Amino acid sequence: MEFTSKQLRAFRLVAQHRSFARAAEALYITPSGLSVLIRELERHLGFRLFDRSTRHVELTPYGTDLLMVVQRNLEELDGAVARLGRGAKGRDLSISLGTTPLVAANVLPPAIREFRRQRPDVRIRLYDAELPALMRMVEAGKLDMALGMFQGVAGLRRVPFFRFSMMVIRAEKGDAPYRPTTSWSALNGQTLISLSSAHPHQQLIDKQLAKAGVQWQSGAVVNLLDTQIALVEAEEGIAIIPSFGLPACRNRKVAMSQLINPMLHLEFHEISSRAKKLPPEADEFTAHLKSYVALWAGRAGVL
Repeated sequence: MEFTSKQLRAFRLVAQHRSFARAAEALYITPSGLSVLIRELERHLGFRLFDRSTRHVELTPYGTDLLMVVQRNLEELDGAVARLGRGAKGRDLSISLGTTPLVAANVLPPAIREFRRQRPDVRIRLYDAELPALMRMVEAGKLDMALGMFQGVAGLRRVPFFRFSMMVIRAEKGDAPYRPTTSWSALNGQTLISLSSAHPHQQLIDKQLAKAGVQWQSGAVVNLLDTQIALVEAEEGIAIIPSFGLPACRNRKVAMSQLINPMLHLEFHEISSRAKKLPPEADEFTAHLKSYVALWAGRAGVL
């Protein structure tokens, strides 16, 4: 069997984004062109990689197994190409990246550590700040790029990074049964610990609660996801958080389940200045980070 790198990267992007349109945008091709790449790959393999409907794109069991292999091999390929490039160019590089505090504290450091094993010559300079400050820093050229829930702004490139789902977290109790999923309607009557309405994902949550007709009791309103998670552990109520908060929950006694009926997704984007050309190593790190997030999200069942 012969596969092209473009086919495998197309497969990985569709698996990460659960969307042909978003994956095509990230690959800079049309959705129809992407569909051709996936069909050709499936034809060579002899089995389907995705179950597709008008609203959802889900990996088949065969696709899930293949994704782990493809991610590992593409990372090895990219690493080998990078090492050869380093030998040819002989230069040290740094990339400045900004994101919100919880992501900066819980998601980025282990991903940076893994990337450093492949690219010890590339230094990742990480900055943590809220979204408005990050956007200003990118516009001013103080950051190469930033990750978060950004709206489109003139002068900035905005490309899809990852699609996170919403989770409900509760204080962990020994006698409580594990629930991998929870419907929005099951939150009726619960005390909710929330973030202030200035947070974009809290605005999405509030809209969905209203749409679902959920009657809930108002608990504490805080400014940081870490505080929200800590108050849940202290049994002050439950909370709805994006799945990128899962790493921050690992050292807390909280139980997590994915919210369904409907599933609500939060779109993360990468922004950079249109006036500044990013080095190839920036794309390399972004691809590594997407793969890293996809692996732990896939293991947790929240893709």
